[in-house]
Amino acid sequence: MDIPTLLLFSATVLPLIATPGPDMLFITAQTLGRGAGAGLRATAGVCAGYLVHSMLAALGLAALIAASPPLFTLLRWAGVAYLAWLALRLLRSAMRPGGLQVHGDGHRAEFRRGFLTAVLNPKGMMIYFAILPQFISRDGPAALQAIALSATFIGLCAAFYSLLSFAMASGGWRNALDERRRRWIEGVSGGLIAVAAGKLATS
Repeated sequence: MDIPTLLLFSATVLPLIATPGPDMLFITAQTLGRGAGAGLRATAGVCAGYLVHSMLAALGLAALIAASPPLFTLLRWAGVAYLAWLALRLLRSAMRPGGLQVHGDGHRAEFRRGFLTAVLNPKGMMIYFAILPQFISRDGPAALQAIALSATFIGLCAAFYSLLSFAMASGGWRNALDERRRRWIEGVSGGLIAVAAGKLATS
């Protein structure tokens, strides 16, 4: 695939990546609550979720999902329910002393939640499948072109969300994390994820 096509594709999808949505709001919430490392692990999970989208596209399942409104609706509400559960958990923790108990699998949980946030985001999935095919030329192998475009998209997601994580963490949110600030951060984080659930529910 030629460089101009990849650059045009990047210019097309970058504004979509930079627009606040479930992925960005979830990563922001994780960074505010647990620092840049948590944001980076959530970012890795989101990118892994988009790898699943790439495989679905390669297998032709995206067309099946697009052609089946009940299946699309089921996926959308599964994503809404998952984000709403995360938001409720944080908001409930913000209203009581002690906070969330972080277990030994906390790092894996951040990756897993990021993965599920991306996989269960049908709006993002359908945008991805609607745009990518427009940049595939009939003159070359479609599979190789799809791989190149998918890699570009995931790479841009990784770069943007990683920079976002470092930018949010540099504000010193993790310093002097007393009980009052902990509850405030968890409340804000829960609110951000609730907004993400609302955006997905009304999209």
